[in-house]
Amino acid sequence: MRSTEEVVETLREALVGVGVVLPSLAVDPVTGASDEPFALVDLGRCNTRTAERLASVLRGEQPAVGEHVTDVRDGRIGEVMGHVGGRVQLRPVGGGREWDCPPGSVGPAPPEEVLRARARVREVNRQRRLPC
Repeated sequence: MRSTEEVVETLREALVGVGVVLPSLAVDPVTGASDEPFALVDLGRCNTRTAERLASVLRGEQPAVGEHVTDVRDGRIGEVMGHVGGRVQLRPVGGGREWDCPPGSVGPAPPEEVLRARARVREVNRQRRLPC
């Protein structure tokens, strides 16, 4: 039988493997210090984006909420915001108006393209903050 700490670490690795981080995942300190043979696992707290991504992964949605993908019809990169009516809802990197995409038209987004898109958003925001 594995220790509770080993189970928590296994769970942490599995969650990270699907892109979910629960920062306060730990062995429950109260039950861990008791005479009970099995301590409880405290899943802890997370923000709504993390909870939404976890739910998406558990439902088996592909791609999962929070992933960056390419709409292969026109090459736009978007973040998956949800799955509604058999379509994938995407939002441009950095925000903007969402659009729907058929699941068959979604492809992987190259990480360097996502970084470039984020850099463009940062540059636009920086220029808007400059004094006139």
